[in-house]
Amino acid sequence: TDAKGDYATIFVLYADCGTGGLLLAKCKELGVQMLAGPHCYSFFEGNDVFLARSETEFTAFYLTDFLVRQFDAFVWRPMGLDRHPQLRDMYFGNYTKLVYQAQTEDPALDAKAEDCARRLGLAYERRFTGYGDLAREMAEFAKA
Repeated sequence: TDAKGDYATIFVLYADCGTGGLLLAKCKELGVQMLAGPHCYSFFEGNDVFLARSETEFTAFYLTDFLVRQFDAFVWRPMGLDRHPQLRDMYFGNYTKLVYQAQTEDPALDAKAEDCARRLGLAYERRFTGYGDLAREMAEFAKA
């Protein structure tokens, strides 16, 4: 907030993922504009599209480029699946598919995402989303 006097507008290009609304509330309190959307899966897919799909896709497990790259560090090891593979079905038994929301065209990431689905015992679906609403909102913020 010390820098607020140095700039006409401050934008937060981060979703409210995992904060239960606290980040959004703090941004409002500080008069800081924030990227619309509850989490990155929503704004990469496009908030309206994701909302419509979420009615029928509640058994999908989503990965982005970042999460595919960091799957072992952010999913596999923290959930103990490297040490206790028998937990996989308990954790992921109610999921039906892994949806890879690809931001880039990268065959190596595609293969890794498909392997993530195999390791989790899920069907695989790749969707090229690009940067979705993130790109659009960044462009709008830049004009402001």
